[in-house]
Order: sequence, then structure tokens, then C-alpha cells
Amino acid sequence: MLTSWKKQEDLQFLNEVSSVPLQQSLRHLQTAFTNFFAGRAKYPNFKKKHHGGNAEFTKAAFRFKDGEIFLAKSPQALAIRWSRQLPQGVEPSIITVKLSPSGRWTVSILVDVEIERLPESSNQVGIDLGITSLVTLSTGEKVAPTKSFKGKKAKLRKAQKALSRKQKGSNNRHKASVKVAIVHAEISDARNDFLHKLTTRLVRENQLISVEDLSVKNMVKNEKLALSISDASWGELVRQLEYKCNWYGRTLVKIDRWFPSSKRCIHCGHIVDKLPLNIREWDCPKCDTHHDRDVNASKNILAAGLAVSVCGANIRPDSHEVKGQLQKTRKASRKA
Repeated sequence: MLTSWKKQEDLQFLNEVSSVPLQQSLRHLQTAFTNFFAGRAKYPNFKKKHHGGNAEFTKAAFRFKDGEIFLAKSPQALAIRWSRQLPQGVEPSIITVKLSPSGRWTVSILVDVEIERLPESSNQVGIDLGITSLVTLSTGEKVAPTKSFKGKKAKLRKAQKALSRKQKGSNNRHKASVKVAIVHAEISDARNDFLHKLTTRLVRENQLISVEDLSVKNMVKNEKLALSISDASWGELVRQLEYKCNWYGRTLVKIDRWFPSSKRCIHCGHIVDKLPLNIREWDCPKCDTHHDRDVNASKNILAAGLAVSVCGANIRPDSHEVKGQLQKTRKASRKA
């Protein structure tokens, strides 16, 4: 079909670029439909031109020589400002050129390298994810979130208001939309930079990392907390921990989301019935131990992670207990 499209008068622009990125885009479309019919994704939709895009070049469509990249049907080498140099003696296998909505071009180069494992460490840490403190470690350390969205909220609001005043289809509206995209890029860059530095530090310092397996998709349905949860980006933090642990030979343990980490006393194991979110400190009614809610939760997460890692213990609450909690929740919702 691609060959026949190139012969049509209204699609002559397809001949101006290499056939490889066109073929790759069709392969990506096939993958999207496969994921849709398998129930893993929504129905594929058309991408808008002004929202950027990417072109993927395999080995047949580029040349890498003396640190310079020449793409097929492009007479000059790409003017790249390198974020880091490629390892010596390594040849790229795939090059992806991407245009973001903010107008920034990026080049992603895929190479096959052997990642050196970090030396083993005796440190182990449990991580409790939160909003006031992005992560609370079992060591007692608390890391505040960047709140990158809230820091740029006024600037973003101003740019979006300016965009809403522009006439649709005009050149001024296009310029205003680019300004909005630039603010979004600044928010994303600040958040990703902070998360990469934090996750790299945690992986370098600890041999075992234990975290909760949170359902962020369901948690953002809470209208009061959705903005703060999305800004904290818990899912991205856990994703980075997961692949970095695989790279550097560390162990990441995900604790069941039903595990009562906050309500369980780390000293005696007593579990309180209720512990609202507004209570940040509490005393155990059985052993009178004073707890910081987040620190206690992170210690419980570490203990559960060690139990799972060492002996494969099942820390999921009993099914009758979970069923009873669900029935209580339903009764409370009916009364409300």
C-alpha cells in the first residue's frame, strides 16, 4: 500500500523522505492495533502535525561516521548537542528523531552496551510514597516533592489564557500554543530531572528496595488529591527504580497494596481500626509506642519486603478480612 500511495499526486511528499521511517510508522500502527484488540490500549487515533512526531531510522537509513550522523536523503550531518558521548567502539542500531510540541528536536540513539553491576551493599530501605513528603525512607529521612507543576502554575495559566484569546487557525494562535507547550516542557523536565537523581541515589546506596504496589490510576480519581498525586508522579518513580535495579543488580520488592503499612505498629504488630489521612502521628494502644505515620509505614514496608524476598511470604491480608472491610465501606457509602 505504501508503494501505491507514493504514486498518488496528493501524497507526493512521501517521496521526499526515506522509506524506512514510513515503514516503521506502519509497524508501530500494527502494534497499536494489536494492543487494542488485546485490550491493552485504546483505539489508535490520528496524530496532529503541530503536536510534533518522531521518525525512526534503522541501520539501512543512516550512517554513523566519526561521531556524526547522516540520515538517508539528508545531505548534511545532524547538528547535535550531545548530552553524553557514545561508548567507544559501539555502533548505533536505531536512531529516533523526535519533534516535541514545544519545538525542541531530540535525537535518541539505541546502542547495545553491557552495564556494569554496582558492588554489593549491606543497606536495605523501605519507601513510603506520599504527597507532603514524596518519599519517606525507613531510615527516617523524608524527601520533599519538587511540586514542579505548582511552581509553574501561574505561568502556565497566563500562557493558556493568552492562547484562548487567539483566533483559531491563525499564526498567532500557533505561536501561543508553542508557548504553552514550552511551559509544559519546563514542568516535565524539572520533574524528570529530580526523579532521576533521587532514584539513582537510592539504587546506588541500597541493595534491597521495598515499595508499595500502588494503583495510581484509581487514586487519581479522587478530585481533591488528583493534582498532587499526578504532580508527584509515583508511577514514574517506581518505573525508574525497577529498570535501574535490573541494570545495576539490585533487588526491588513490590508490597501488596492491601498491606496495612500505616496502621500496623512496627514494634508489637498491633493494627488499629482507623487511621485517617489527617493524623500524621499516633500512639499504639497496645504498647504505647509513639509513631510518625510515614516513618512507621516505611519500616513496615521494609519488613514486609524482607519477608517476601527471603522466604517468599504472602503478606496479603486474609480474604475474609478484606471482604469485611469492603462490606463496611459499602455500608458507610449507603448511609452517606
